[in-house]
Amino acid sequence: MLFEERFIFIPVRYPEGNWEPEGVDYEELWLPSAGGVTIHGWFCRHPEAVATIHWSHGNTGNITHRIEEVRIWQQYLPVNILLYDYRGYGRSEGTPSEEGLFADARASYRWLVDVKGIAPEQIVLFGRSLGSAVACYLGTQVPHACLVMEAGFTSAVAMGELMFPWLPIRRFLRNRFETDQRIRQYRGRVLIIHGTADSVIPFEMGRKLYELASEPKQFFAVEGADHTDVPIVAGERYFRTLAEFFRSAELPIPEPRPMMVSPAR
Repeated sequence: MLFEERFIFIPVRYPEGNWEPEGVDYEELWLPSAGGVTIHGWFCRHPEAVATIHWSHGNTGNITHRIEEVRIWQQYLPVNILLYDYRGYGRSEGTPSEEGLFADARASYRWLVDVKGIAPEQIVLFGRSLGSAVACYLGTQVPHACLVMEAGFTSAVAMGELMFPWLPIRRFLRNRFETDQRIRQYRGRVLIIHGTADSVIPFEMGRKLYELASEPKQFFAVEGADHTDVPIVAGERYFRTLAEFFRSAELPIPEPRPMMVSPAR
């Protein structure tokens, strides 16, 4: 069990990180989630927003490590972005688990709809790495405009067997994150993004998720990109692909302006 927690969840807790970011118009959130846990997040506003991104991050760090990318997204796309930390990450209470992460995703989505009054058809579910499993789960539970999964894996069991082939992963793993099963159930518009040189989650897993998904679906392979540098390697093409995909979901995203700066790691 100790091995499993360290393998799947690598949270960075408060106070590590920059908790007073500059250059972003954000509202601080404290949200009730399942089991009496309070989770923390930032609602990053855009003055001309035509859509809202519900952002589920990967298994390491916390929301402070995503704020620079939020600046780039909002420079390029007129979107609000909700960043939230799973239980046990950042300033959120509790201990991470598969069901806990799913509950936190539901709670933060409900805040967007019930408190901020954002229509579900204006909400994009975005997940990267572990967050792709969370976003895919949420996509099978709530109404939304579309789903974006970046650097996703088929299941935690498949990842465990790949990384530790000598261990009986399939027998004892409790947090299974069976995205290969959930993507079969998903009935919305999905964009799957994966770097061809991903050294953490094999490119073939991204392709497999695409093959399992129903139409309408789109796959964006970023040649030469590793696990964490997909936006850097793709550059403007990354944001143009997102904008075109959002427009296909009837979100009124204008033609992106040329990028003024390159995405940072």
